[in-house]
Amino acid sequence: MYGARPRRPYSRDTVETRLFRVLRWVVIAALLLVTLFPFYYMVLLSVRSLDELLRDPGALLVSPGEWDLSTYSEVLRPASDGGQGFLRFMANSAMVALGTVFLTLLIALPGAYAVSRLRFFGHRQISGLFLAVYLFPSILLAVPLFVFFSRVGLRGELVGLLLVYVSQIVAVAIYMLRNYFDTIPVSLEEAAAIDGCSRLGVMWRISLPLAMPAIMANALFVFMIAWNEFLFALLFLVEDRESWTVSLGLSQLSGSIEVPTTVLMAGSVIITLPIIIVFLATERLLVGGLTAGAEKG
Repeated sequence: MYGARPRRPYSRDTVETRLFRVLRWVVIAALLLVTLFPFYYMVLLSVRSLDELLRDPGALLVSPGEWDLSTYSEVLRPASDGGQGFLRFMANSAMVALGTVFLTLLIALPGAYAVSRLRFFGHRQISGLFLAVYLFPSILLAVPLFVFFSRVGLRGELVGLLLVYVSQIVAVAIYMLRNYFDTIPVSLEEAAAIDGCSRLGVMWRISLPLAMPAIMANALFVFMIAWNEFLFALLFLVEDRESWTVSLGLSQLSGSIEVPTTVLMAGSVIITLPIIIVFLATERLLVGGLTAGAEKG
């Protein structure tokens, strides 16, 4: 009588499991290093004095006693006081970005809901048209928009820049929100309609709360585009420094020979922090937007 077959200590499944267990952490560490190191080095350069930077530009560790925060005060101080005026630039960018988010969602939400729920001639093709509008390069629209807004007197105004951003982003916002509205069961809206809700009531009480993760994801997407956009800001606002956005202000720093690298890095940190704060504040809703709709039942 033969005994049980001895188990091999290192089977293929065991080796693969242990290998991928180690590789997972190696990949995570590599991704964190590639993602965080540039930002860390940028912050490090912004808190070092110019003399220390020239003496040892490759230093990766600086004691808190060697920090020099005067670069941040110089970046935020108004230009009339010898600073770079970034506080005003951030206020301009915040107004434009938040206004773009508000107007885009105000137009995109009913538009996306209508495309998803209403049946009309060409409703299948219209989603493709919305996406096709976004595929046009911005440079093709730059000159016509520049001429148009110059003639109506909105060149150099933040309102004109806001309208340009909305016209550029609303199409893709409708396309993205429409895909999410399609995942919401129609039976929920039908039940609300039977209980006496109007079409607007169904949308307000049923569809919008369920679509909140997707709405927040789109709001962050729109905010990031409006905050970082440079081409149209350059065309419309370059003549009036008081109306500049942070992208224009940063380009002025990077294009100037007289501005030290430490000041440039401080400006880069300042314009990056709002995006990080908004992302961390909406992270839970963003994760919900990525996972919602994966299961239907």
